[in-house]
Amino acid sequence: MKRILAADIGGTNSRFASFTTDGLSLVLEDMLRLPTKQFGSFLELVDALEGEGFPASLRRSDMTVIAVAGAVRERVYAKPPNIPWEIDFSHGREIFGEGGYFLINDFVAQAFGCQTDAAVGAREIKPGTAQEDAALAAIGAGTGLGHCALLPDLCGGYIAAPSEAGHASFAFMGPEEQEYERFLLARTGKPYAYGDIVVTGLGLSLVHGFLTDEDLDPAGVSARLTEDCATTAWFARFYGRACRNYALSVLAMRGVHVVGGVAAKNPMLVMHPNFRQEFVESPNYGWLLREIPVYLNDNEDSGLWGAAFYGLMNLR
Repeated sequence: MKRILAADIGGTNSRFASFTTDGLSLVLEDMLRLPTKQFGSFLELVDALEGEGFPASLRRSDMTVIAVAGAVRERVYAKPPNIPWEIDFSHGREIFGEGGYFLINDFVAQAFGCQTDAAVGAREIKPGTAQEDAALAAIGAGTGLGHCALLPDLCGGYIAAPSEAGHASFAFMGPEEQEYERFLLARTGKPYAYGDIVVTGLGLSLVHGFLTDEDLDPAGVSARLTEDCATTAWFARFYGRACRNYALSVLAMRGVHVVGGVAAKNPMLVMHPNFRQEFVESPNYGWLLREIPVYLNDNEDSGLWGAAFYGLMNLR
């Protein structure tokens, strides 16, 4: 048996999981969560992991896979946008010893998580027919709006195509939405609207503020949401639009998996009819979008499973 250490380093919390594997399947051994910003560096964070007596560590694992938000360079360097320190594995042997190691984007981990037991309980948002030889898309709102596609490699496997599409322009339509866009830009000071400020926890607070004049954090808005309130209807429409745009960008005929904390904590935001209606709204490709199945994977440990799955593939 070999051991894989998987980690998901977020702006608020860093989660770690120890997995064992026989080379074919993964068994979750233990999990631990630590507050990211209490530590001055990545190495301080993993030193704390050692201090907790966790069964897996950087030097006691056959494979370590660290998933982090933001762009990753050469699988060894990242400067996460919501963390005050960088992660640099350029001299990885000094850190990891003889074990293998990879640094990957957090949504690469989320996409591969859709291939694991973490997605077994995924709920159907919209029915469709999955094409097994086509791309699968993972998209999810949390602190940011993450994206990744798994593309078939013609050998029965998949290649991950990470994306920073959450920073691409977000289009608003009609007079009401254009009024909201003016409100959004004035409130945030940004030069244009993009997914990370529209379809995220921040975006949920902003659209609620526009509609109600209430200034609440995302948790406060979540406590007020109902199936028929305006905030739910508007945010569901925006989320459906973001998912449609990404599905068309990668031709995600194998399906779209919605992940991330916003939908996990508030399923009504993607189960709402406005989400499904917006997802298939296309002058030219509505017929194609109607064929794509959409799922909600609300397992918030999915990224850890995906990181471990990535490690398993590389152990093989």
